[in-house]
Amino acid sequence: MPDVVGIGALNMDRVYLVERIGAAGEEIKIDSVSEESGGSAANTIAGLAGLGVTTGFVGRVGDDPDGARIRSRMEREGVDVTGIEVAQGMTGVAIVLVDRRGERAIYLHPGVNDTFRMTHENLACAKSAKFLHLSSFASETSLAAQKEILSRSEARISFAPGMLYSGLGTATLMEILSHAEVVFLNRDEIGILMGSDYRNGARELNLIGAAIVVVTLGGGGCYIRSGGVEISIPASAADVIDTTGAGDAFSAGFLAGLLKGEPLDRCGRIGNSVAARCVEAVGARAWTGAVAGMKIG
Repeated sequence: MPDVVGIGALNMDRVYLVERIGAAGEEIKIDSVSEESGGSAANTIAGLAGLGVTTGFVGRVGDDPDGARIRSRMEREGVDVTGIEVAQGMTGVAIVLVDRRGERAIYLHPGVNDTFRMTHENLACAKSAKFLHLSSFASETSLAAQKEILSRSEARISFAPGMLYSGLGTATLMEILSHAEVVFLNRDEIGILMGSDYRNGARELNLIGAAIVVVTLGGGGCYIRSGGVEISIPASAADVIDTTGAGDAFSAGFLAGLLKGEPLDRCGRIGNSVAARCVEAVGARAWTGAVAGMKIG
């Protein structure tokens, strides 16, 4: 039985390193190109597997080479892929542009992620978990399926809405937010979701029902609010190459600490440490092998 099962979009990331992210009409040379499995919840689940947590995943890939590569990669990472359905069509693709400061822009083609639905197999996988970790899909149909699975599972919930879901607002996400034990957002996402600064936004999310709200602040570390207690933790030192997946890496470290029963400040420090490993490599998953054997408890 997995400790944590992820539910979210599965994409093949095509990462382009560029001098800068151009404006309309500009032509800019690409320095290098790489390709790897991606998707926010998938990145976190792969990281948790590297940290020794038993994991599974619920999602959908296409019946194409990208879909086969994604499932194979997750199996090699130690993730149970029983809940990943292979559907007719194209696997999701993310085009990621990363400039020389490590900042990025992401363009998504959802593919079969947009037709994600509840099945007997993925429901059984979700019901077996102690924790369900959710991230965004691009379609309302997929979000509805996510909510349906949650309504039929008694697992603890962690939620990383990302930019796509944050733009939907609290009313659309209320079923998830009000039942979440942990909500992960960055500074921009919580501003979009709550329409306020991150401290007030975190307080409002606590009032909605989210027990622990964690806001990642890039080079500023992280901020945690729970039960009226506020914790600020500085970032771990890192030589930043690519910030893609840093939030997902943070979530993996934080959840690993939480599962071990660590106090929230320690969970935040673990999250920062794992995120630092992420930003020192190109791609959203290059760090997952580097955290194997990292001390959590």
